[in-house]
Amino acid sequence: MDYGMVRFMRRKTASRSVNTARLIYLVICELAGAAIANHAVGPDKIWLGIVGGLIIAAFFILVESLMKQFSLRGFSNATVGILIGVFCAWLLSRGVVNLLEVTLSEKVEQIDAVVMSVHVTLYASLGFLGAVLALRSSKDDFSLLIPYLRFRKESTPGPPLLLDNHVITDSRLYGVLSAGFIEGKLVVPRFVLEELHIMANSPSSSRRARGQRGLDTLERLQGNDEFRITIYDSESNQGADTHDARLMYSCRLLSARLLTTDENLTKAARLQGVTVLNINDLNQALKPKIAVGERIRLPLVRAGRDEHQAVGYLPDGSMIVVNNAVRKINTTQDVIVISTLETEGGTMVFSELFEREEPS
Repeated sequence: MDYGMVRFMRRKTASRSVNTARLIYLVICELAGAAIANHAVGPDKIWLGIVGGLIIAAFFILVESLMKQFSLRGFSNATVGILIGVFCAWLLSRGVVNLLEVTLSEKVEQIDAVVMSVHVTLYASLGFLGAVLALRSSKDDFSLLIPYLRFRKESTPGPPLLLDNHVITDSRLYGVLSAGFIEGKLVVPRFVLEELHIMANSPSSSRRARGQRGLDTLERLQGNDEFRITIYDSESNQGADTHDARLMYSCRLLSARLLTTDENLTKAARLQGVTVLNINDLNQALKPKIAVGERIRLPLVRAGRDEHQAVGYLPDGSMIVVNNAVRKINTTQDVIVISTLETEGGTMVFSELFEREEPS
């Protein structure tokens, strides 16, 4: 079954369950209202209790509808925030209220009312601020404040993956992550996101295309429920810090692995003890190792540098030069590897046509 259809069926089932719970709650409120009215004012006024129960049920169902996007995790965060705010209010009230009582007890007749007003204002205001700040905070912020506090089990094992602009603009990123070979929560520093935005608006066509491709990749990842992307606001905002230094600082702060395709950044990060995953290393590891004397079935597609040579390519893009095969271009031949040469651009492979021995 299509994954989107499964999600639709789950949402439909959840909606039916919620509507059933609302109906049961409405009936309970009406019955409770009728019972209270019958006991308080008599059977003739039962309709007042039914109407009252209906109004109360409608009010709380409306509140529940407005809180549709408010999850259990958000409720837990808000509860912790309120407790912190109330604790701060209690600390402040000890000093503020005592000061008011000492200074205003002789000047104000209704000092108790003033003290009560200060109490209500402090507790309500700081409790509200604590709840709002907690809802705006991430799980990592709570972990720093209250060690070992977790509101839900991590769905992605392992340390987080911090993405730089090089890997985000690489067309291979989505395929590698979708294949499941690399796991972990995805973290994108805000300064990387800002750089991608600048690239997408660059006057250079190539740079603009890379920036737009990177933003499209992030949008595609964010739209996939299998991935969880967090935008991280780095605390390293000093103008003297380079882009690479800020990346490594963020990795150390979050205990994250750096996912990149930049070779120089890879070397510098490893020298500083940062764990780096380079997609190019994965690509090299997946390339088949070609040994001298190996027989390969190869399509010949074009002429080589020398007049007698033909060139073919393996599925991974590796180029193989075949001697004395120029007349075999646009055909598929069996070749034998005779030598390999390591260059800065990669490995060059030389071969010859395989000649089948005629039976005697």
